[in-house]
Amino acid sequence: MKRLKFDSARERFKIMAENRTNKILTAINVLSHCSNRALYDFTDDEIDRIFIVIEESINEAKIKFKKKEKIRFKL
Repeated sequence: MKRLKFDSARERFKIMAENRTNKILTAINVLSHCSNRALYDFTDDEIDRIFIVIEESINEAKIKFKKKEKIRFKL
């Protein structure tokens, strides 16, 4: 696997974030192929559980981006 070289942290972020976001979007699109009821049998509860875990994961990622400082204990 070829290692990419970046001129700045900003450039590295943009390239990596775009690539990873596009992979996520592709995976969501592939998951949506399971919605064909002629090929797959599923319940509303199963679909709710899938999207709950996806939404929780997205919320956890958002929180990581918004964290500004670590909590430190001091006496």
